[in-house]
Amino acid sequence: MTLDEIFSHLKHLEITETRSRNEEYVEIVFLNRDLNAWHNTLTAELGVPRKPAGAEPTQTDHTITRNTGGIWVNQTLFEKSFGDVTVIAKFWPWGDEVHTTLKMALLIH
Repeated sequence: MTLDEIFSHLKHLEITETRSRNEEYVEIVFLNRDLNAWHNTLTAELGVPRKPAGAEPTQTDHTITRNTGGIWVNQTLFEKSFGDVTVIAKFWPWGDEVHTTLKMALLIH
């Protein structure tokens, strides 16, 4: 599984800004009005969140997100392994309560 394959299932959703997109890392911004659609689509691709928003991150959560800015209580973390790679995806809600940043990374074992 690649980030491009996962991203292809997200392309029907509105993106307000693409900050980065390559084989190992994707960072985009979307509007919170679409949060349920983003959540449902990522759940279909990666399963239920490893850490939902509001839950305290575990040490493992911190470890796997270290290279992508870490993880906070108000953020959602998805994780799924595909053979020798793991995909993580994080929702980073903004303080303006209008936008969320999605960060996806490919972690190679």
